[in-house]
Amino acid sequence: MSDHVGRDEIFFMRMALDLAAKALSLGETPVGAVIVKRATIIGAGFNKVEMEHDPTAHAEIVALRKAARAQGDWRLKDSIVYVTLEPCVMCAAALLNARVERVVFGAWDIRYGAFGSLFDLAHDPRYNHEIEIKSGVMQKESAELLRDFFRQQRLRVVGVPKQLRRDAREAEGG
Repeated sequence: MSDHVGRDEIFFMRMALDLAAKALSLGETPVGAVIVKRATIIGAGFNKVEMEHDPTAHAEIVALRKAARAQGDWRLKDSIVYVTLEPCVMCAAALLNARVERVVFGAWDIRYGAFGSLFDLAHDPRYNHEIEIKSGVMQKESAELLRDFFRQQRLRVVGVPKQLRRDAREAEGG
């Protein structure tokens, strides 16, 4: 696997970044995903966890659902997923189950990443499928969107008086 970043990778990653920016504008964690087969987009999505009150509505899952419907098959062989953040365990398992050929991602997710950071499910010999991974494509842009989002989240929390935060934690059992 080469470290060279191709024109197609930049093109489709920019689309994923645009979707991530849309998620950010809607108050969602800014992650976008685009699924491509033979240079044609077959599915795309961004995080909708908060909007849909659905813990599975990650960008990759949203895009996988659209791609599977578009193809009329849950097997997405010969497809490439472009995503702004390293997939989590749930999304990595879904990508493996869908038989995706390749995943290209921007930013690493050191807390939840399942394609190299925390786990490496793409190359786990216990699975019957292996996914080619390319990381760091437009990493700076992807990470910046996430930093902006979490900075906004922290500012929102900082505005809440300490006693209210403490009371909320105690009410949650923490």
